[in-house]
Amino acid sequence: MTSQTLTVDLAAGTGPFHGGASGTLYGLYGDGVPSRAVVEGMYVRTVSTKAQDGIQHPGADALEILPSFVAAGGQDVYVYLSDIHRGFPYEWPGATGEERLSAYLAAVRHHVAQTRTLGTLKSHVVYVPFNEPEGNMFGEGEWSYDGVCWRTDPRRYFAAWQETYRLIKGLDPEARIAGPNTCVLYPEVRGFLEFARDHGVLPDVMTWHELSSPDEVRTNVTKYRDLERELGIGPLPVNLNEYAHNYHLSVPGQMIQWIAAIEESKVDADMAYWNIAGNLNDSAVEANKGNGQWWLFNAYGRMSGDTVRVTPPRPNVQYTLQGVATLDRYKRQARLLFGGASGAADLVFAGIDADVFGSLVHVRLEEIPWSGQVGVCERPLRMLDTELPVRDGRVALSVAELDEMSAYHLIVAPGGKGATPQTPPAARRRTYLAEDATYTGGGYTKNGPEGSPSAVDKFATSGGYHVGGLRTGSDGVLAFDVEAPRDGTYDIRVFANSHNLADLVRENGPTNVFLRIDGEDPRELRLPLGYKWAVWGHTDTEAQLTAGPHRITLAAHDPELGATKGDAVVDKLDLVPREGHEEREDVYEAEYAVLGAGARTEYAHLGASGPGAAVVPRGGTVTFWVHAADDGEATVTVDLLGPGEGLLTVNDEELGRVQRGAVPLFLAGGINKVTVTGTSEDLVVDRLRVAPSRGLLPTSAAAADEGVLTGTARVTGHSYATGGKAVDGIGAGPGNALTLTVTARRAGRHALTIRYSNGEQAPATHYNPDPVCRHADISVAGAAPHRVLFPTTFHFNNFWNLSVPVTLNEGANTITFTADELPDFDGLTRNGYGQRSAYAPVIDQVTVTPLVPGALG
Repeated sequence: MTSQTLTVDLAAGTGPFHGGASGTLYGLYGDGVPSRAVVEGMYVRTVSTKAQDGIQHPGADALEILPSFVAAGGQDVYVYLSDIHRGFPYEWPGATGEERLSAYLAAVRHHVAQTRTLGTLKSHVVYVPFNEPEGNMFGEGEWSYDGVCWRTDPRRYFAAWQETYRLIKGLDPEARIAGPNTCVLYPEVRGFLEFARDHGVLPDVMTWHELSSPDEVRTNVTKYRDLERELGIGPLPVNLNEYAHNYHLSVPGQMIQWIAAIEESKVDADMAYWNIAGNLNDSAVEANKGNGQWWLFNAYGRMSGDTVRVTPPRPNVQYTLQGVATLDRYKRQARLLFGGASGAADLVFAGIDADVFGSLVHVRLEEIPWSGQVGVCERPLRMLDTELPVRDGRVALSVAELDEMSAYHLIVAPGGKGATPQTPPAARRRTYLAEDATYTGGGYTKNGPEGSPSAVDKFATSGGYHVGGLRTGSDGVLAFDVEAPRDGTYDIRVFANSHNLADLVRENGPTNVFLRIDGEDPRELRLPLGYKWAVWGHTDTEAQLTAGPHRITLAAHDPELGATKGDAVVDKLDLVPREGHEEREDVYEAEYAVLGAGARTEYAHLGASGPGAAVVPRGGTVTFWVHAADDGEATVTVDLLGPGEGLLTVNDEELGRVQRGAVPLFLAGGINKVTVTGTSEDLVVDRLRVAPSRGLLPTSAAAADEGVLTGTARVTGHSYATGGKAVDGIGAGPGNALTLTVTARRAGRHALTIRYSNGEQAPATHYNPDPVCRHADISVAGAAPHRVLFPTTFHFNNFWNLSVPVTLNEGANTITFTADELPDFDGLTRNGYGQRSAYAPVIDQVTVTPLVPGALG
């Protein structure tokens, strides 16, 4: 295949890095779903969401998500006021257009009054009076104002816009208003802007949706800016507050194309909401884990300095190699995110300033793979770490075997200081498509095609097809003939899905299948659940393989282990070599981390593990985004160069002074924010290393079915609970409770890891499934309860972990779980559509682990 050339001109700046593509529509359900670390580490800039107490979907209430979003670094919450109503088109009540608008304005008045009670937080609110008015309130359908689309006759819409605008500004003169929030940038938007200009009701932020393609983003933003100049308005901030389709979301190689177009246009944009609320538009897994898309946005959000010109092989053409790049002269780093095409590519960096980089550069290249919508991605995979000479201000790098579903992150820094490049893996993963595997037995189906450029409403799937047949009563066997490149330890990663509401899945939960290698070593796998068919996750198992061919089978029956219950489809099998065997250690270089409050990079430290180090002054910070496979102990080492002192913080919990040497710490499964803060002058941080547990943090576990139950709380059978039993019926009032006793060796801060399930789902009005987050009010040792949200696990027989920090006394501690239906923001009214659960999740067990040795208080 012919190589493509992508050129980055570091001498051609295009403006300050903006970071606007990281917005989300309905991506936050509430405080903790997703977790603070996941939101902050994705650098979410803007959120579009429903009006407080709206009945369009469960959760995502504007004023409830606002405080935690701002605390996580968020900028603005765009409030879809029309989502106070149910249905799409919106079912606003009233017999006539006048009645409907009058009642709607009363709801707007109420919402603005509630927002004003939030003090300074209200400055982060942007009101969106009407969403997609041409297809809703001012369209032609049953629920329109008068059955006339505003694009045909705009008078009713323009008058309603003016009245709503003046109402909001009259109640709060500092309020910001966004619009027109049309499906696309229609030609009739010119008339809207002329009217708004002439009547003094111009939006503070211009919004429309780009459910189109990245090439249209650039074209339409340019068209709009030209329109502003013609009309003598603005320039206004722009938010494309719905972008991308199912086929694109979760796929790094697709999303980098959108990111490049949005960043080049210097606008904000929010990913579209096609599926479930609270998972950052298929970026977050469970509450605290990230998939490949999350790591893409993490890399994007960590860019800094100025963007520079990127010339791809086919500029502004979707489904081709595209990229976005920055130059940070202060950090002396250039970064490039690229992807979207398979095969080989030549990457050329031109305009390299010798005063910034010297004559030799250190290059780090990582792959951000697709891991499915609900599949965890451990972290980007190192592909290359080397040093290259600069010739005539240029460096060229050839990359082979690109995957069009992956994105790639390349960092250029000064070299030549003796850093030892990290050895990339000896072999890369190998992928085997299910439709190419051999199937024997009955029930076989080849399903598809799924998502494609001509079917963007469907989900991305490897090869476009997937295979069914492994289900209850089947005798099917799916056999993959694989090749291990060398002797060693491998992860066998099965990409699969079971729709949680399918007939054969609804009863038992996760579908179990049986894996064998060359007919031996049988093991049972539970395949991932999803909110629809073809929503992909992966189940992994480890094996020792010899170099050469092997046959890996997935079967619906195993003579030693049993039979499948459920119904699953399989997309592919990945064979992933594991470097280092059991002693897996993740290394995070400080010079590539996020620096704050005066921390800086230096590249003159001989003996540093990478090209440089972070120099942290008193009060300065260096922040690492760290992945942990499971909730529990990890061995963490902060490698320092020379003297100096610092404070270590994990997920905003201060854990004491930075120690020299390995320390056992509790890490939450998934994403962890690890920060070193300088407490002396010029603490030099080389890197952070994270290795497996050494069993030094004492844990205490309590089974829920052995606790004290009151009221309706009861022990129920759940085959996938730890002991086959769990506790249900907690909630609908504080009298229906579970109380457990756990033991702490020392007083202080501990992680309370709750193994739970939640399969509750509210009736939906259209294509979005509407799972409901349950909550528990958790009281420790009789203290005031702390409210915790628990995201859906897609079935009551599917158990996940969620960890929350608590303070325990030495010895025995009681932990009580209660719940009740939460009222609306006013504390008086309640949701009438089952969108606020009265119950806590089903509780399997709880485990307590000190955050650090000695359990700091």
